[in-house]
Amino acid sequence: MEAQAQGLLETEPLQGRDEDALARADFSSVLSEEEKEELKAELVQLEDEITTLRQVLSAKERHLVEIKQKLGMNLMNELKQNFSRSWHDMQTTAAYKKTHETLSHAGQKATAAFSNVGTAISKKFGDMRNSPTFKSFEERVETTVTSLKTKVGGTNHSGGSFEEVLNSTAHASSQNASGGPRQTPNEELQC
Repeated sequence: MEAQAQGLLETEPLQGRDEDALARADFSSVLSEEEKEELKAELVQLEDEITTLRQVLSAKERHLVEIKQKLGMNLMNELKQNFSRSWHDMQTTAAYKKTHETLSHAGQKATAAFSNVGTAISKKFGDMRNSPTFKSFEERVETTVTSLKTKVGGTNHSGGSFEEVLNSTAHASSQNASGGPRQTPNEELQC
């Protein structure tokens, strides 16, 4: 008996099969003519109320748009405000804060690593420049440049440093390229 009472007092919503059964049921034979007329009148009244509510909603939406236009608010401003609000909300989440912390820490480590690599490269270049091989190469270049200057007829016969020799050679090259004094074929260097 208890199971039957529980089945009658079920509080669960109708299942799909129960809804189908209700849709197929014909209640017109159960209703009297008076009840049918009352339901038809109620149906017409509900349809009229829905139409009226739609009209009121439409009028209120138009009024809202007018107010927003008067205040200078438009769709773009609303989108900006929504985006700003969403961005702020996202930045306050724990996941964003954790990710930001992690990336910041990784960026600091990468910066330190690049700094160390740059220092190591600079040190290697410094060591290379002070190496006997580079010194020997520098001396050979100086000797070659000095001998060329002597053959060409340069007035400075002192050796000078590698940088001074390169600068003077570059200066002499730029004068020749820019229309400086030209040598005639008889004055050309004969090797």
